[in-house]
Amino acid sequence: MRYHVFMLPGETGPRRTSRRNDLIPATKTEGKPMAQELGKIERPTAASFEGTRKLFLVPLVYSPSEPPADYVGMLERYWAGVRNQVRRLTERTGPIRHVYHEGVFQIGEEGRQTIERLNIRSHTLIHEVCDSEAVVEALEDGEVFAESIDWQRCLMAGLASHKVLDLAWNGYREATRRRFEVMSERIEQTLKPGEAGLLLIREEHSIQFPKDVQVFYIAPPALDEIHRWLREREQRERQQATNSEAGQQATTG
Repeated sequence: MRYHVFMLPGETGPRRTSRRNDLIPATKTEGKPMAQELGKIERPTAASFEGTRKLFLVPLVYSPSEPPADYVGMLERYWAGVRNQVRRLTERTGPIRHVYHEGVFQIGEEGRQTIERLNIRSHTLIHEVCDSEAVVEALEDGEVFAESIDWQRCLMAGLASHKVLDLAWNGYREATRRRFEVMSERIEQTLKPGEAGLLLIREEHSIQFPKDVQVFYIAPPALDEIHRWLREREQRERQQATNSEAGQQATTG
């Protein structure tokens, strides 16, 4: 397996992501992996991908149904950049033949309808960059996916018993491990030599891709803006929680 970060001329990629090693192809020096400097990576030619399996990985970013006003522009720039980069990739490497989306365990038109319900921006992307021959594949196993969601709901309920909490955490971790194992198997089974697939999934995924698949990480400049916005929001929320706790202590004291 090899990763490529795809950027258009004049673009700069994200400075930080939750999966930094996925951005740049790794080389080995004295048996240790070392990330190449981005500016020194040679752009691969279209001929170098003939006959290979290609996967265009689009990170699913935070997309609330009613995003805050200062976040809307970032989302629009991000998805516009994704569409532009994926189009350019298909021009160089060939059309997309398979679509894989986190949370989807249906095939074909039923799968497209599920994507539309899950994420309208994903659905718009697929509609614009994929032709009629692209097939939505069942990336997930429905039963394993449901088990993962149920364990997550248990954890969110606020469990009082440490024994039950440990049981829920272990169940969630095991179900999540099996989810990503299934995803890897589905890609292996459906993506054929010479074909390209589109994968939409959260950045913190743990899929182990087949070794012969060339993975292109789609990284528009707006991805860095989104990371920064999320970090700043988290910092504000922590500060507000700290201030609230301090205020309560002062009142009771």
